[in-house]
Amino acid sequence: MPLFAKKPEKNVASNRSFPIGVWIRLHGVDLITMALMGALGLGIYEAPPAPTRSFPIYFQDGEVVHPELAYPLRKNIIPIFAAALIAFFVPFFFFCLFQARRRSMNDFLTTNLGLLKSLITAAVFQVWIKWLIGGLRPHFYAVCQPNIPAGAAPSGNGFASLMYDRSVCTGDKHQIDDSLESMPSGHSTAAFAGLVYLALYFNAQLKVMSAHNPAYWKMILFFAPLLGACLIAGSLTIDEYHHWYDVLAGAVIGTLTAFVAFRQTFASIFDFRFNHVLLPRSTSLFHRTPFFFPSGSNSAFYSYQPGSTGGMMGGPHLPFTREGGWGWGESEAFVGAPGDATVLMSSGGMTGGMGHGMISHGMGGGALGRAEAGTAGPNGTTTKPMNGNGVTIGHGAHNAGYL
Repeated sequence: MPLFAKKPEKNVASNRSFPIGVWIRLHGVDLITMALMGALGLGIYEAPPAPTRSFPIYFQDGEVVHPELAYPLRKNIIPIFAAALIAFFVPFFFFCLFQARRRSMNDFLTTNLGLLKSLITAAVFQVWIKWLIGGLRPHFYAVCQPNIPAGAAPSGNGFASLMYDRSVCTGDKHQIDDSLESMPSGHSTAAFAGLVYLALYFNAQLKVMSAHNPAYWKMILFFAPLLGACLIAGSLTIDEYHHWYDVLAGAVIGTLTAFVAFRQTFASIFDFRFNHVLLPRSTSLFHRTPFFFPSGSNSAFYSYQPGSTGGMMGGPHLPFTREGGWGWGESEAFVGAPGDATVLMSSGGMTGGMGHGMISHGMGGGALGRAEAGTAGPNGTTTKPMNGNGVTIGHGAHNAGYL
């Protein structure tokens, strides 16, 4: 029985029109869940802090206990709405730009959906922690404006009556609520959730880390979103809205959600053979009959066979770059680095036994699997079906691009 059953013709979309209704049904549960998560996060964000937090103000000699909480209240250098817009629209711009070669509405919509998964999950994660745990911002004393005079005998609670709660504050209620929710940083969470996702996308589409030595500007472009996220997060320690550990906690949350959302969307995070390949979704609660997009996989799952998406095909089967042989018959999809998942396969893999050969490259060509006769193709290319017998590739003359 073949590994991949032939897809029914009635469930294959026309190449001339994108079935947006099918895409919505396939991802409908995700869209509803994201809306509910967004509503939940907004409700928690608007709620007052849950815990009753105790804090000291003065020592018995009148010295301020925590001068690091006595900074003046200042405006954000980068407002929270600006950080959120940057975290979404900067990746969105590059997703649009890269469609010049990806040319797949399914790829475009699903890639953006993965970005939203990262941003929404990170936002809800951090507002829960803010609400239930929180902490005192660096400007807490200035916002609280406690009615406890310096040098007066301690009149609070706890040991030596040194501890007080917000009942001694005389400042603005909303500012006090906000100053009790310092950890984690929402700016940092949003910035890393969106911009780390973009950095992973750059690595996948430009093959920054792969089997060839890419152009240096690609490395710069890979680090640019990470620099942007660090600058957004670091600005919060300058305007004294957060402590360094608040920023670090937000960065960790955003990075984790970006990694998981990217891996849910694409076949790998760092394996350069697969990390540009969109993972298929063929059924859902709202669409039970398997459906396969014309530019996507012909199966309900991705096989992780080297070159299984067609290393010389176009559209979303190829990354944006054309360096390293991508798109001109010398695709890196047929090779792998030590430690990659497919290297460990017991049969049919790159290093398995049972007569399966190894990759060799020379002036006349390279071979994957058993060296058997194949069918001659264009540009000096010879192929065998991916049925365990392998693929043989010959080097012909190519007018390759290098972007």
